[in-house]
Amino acid sequence: MSIRSRAARFVAVFAVAAIVPSIAGAQAAPAAALTPLKVGEMAPDFTVTVVTANGVAAKPFKLSEHKGETVVLAFFPKARTSGCTVQMESYRDKYAQTFQGGKKVTLVGVSIDSDTALISWAKDAKFQFHFAADTDRKVGVAYGANGGAGFHKRTLYVIDPSGKISYVAAPFNQMSADAYTDLGAAISHAGGSH
Repeated sequence: MSIRSRAARFVAVFAVAAIVPSIAGAQAAPAAALTPLKVGEMAPDFTVTVVTANGVAAKPFKLSEHKGETVVLAFFPKARTSGCTVQMESYRDKYAQTFQGGKKVTLVGVSIDSDTALISWAKDAKFQFHFAADTDRKVGVAYGANGGAGFHKRTLYVIDPSGKISYVAAPFNQMSADAYTDLGAAISHAGGSH
């Protein structure tokens, strides 16, 4: 093998050796860290398609248009799964008490499910609150419930009438009765009816 061909081979091997670790590193890079927002921070504004058991709402949900009321954002992984069903059925069954029947309190369940999947589930389970079809994950990313891929983590925010975050449960423990009691107290506190 000539000096020239050995040099060319060395350059080629060196180039591959330099590229392989960067490819491996790119594949092994962790997903974006999920950092929930903190109590006292202003809630990031967003606009998203919302649905109910009656279908897609005529107007998208824009958080800043709900100043003056308490907004509960309940991020959850996937419609019709066991843990999510427990959570949403608990909200449905405690809606009059915990969410004051929707008077000055707006509950929005947020997942990456399609609007049609959420409408079907809301209709079948007789859910009386809104669901947001966050299919592009933008709301989940803004609120630290999603790193940009996969399902949302079960994260809950109570946003007070001024638009500030007044309560965070990350994760929200849908199997604990205390989690729902704490949520009810947080909603009452946020709305000033404590």
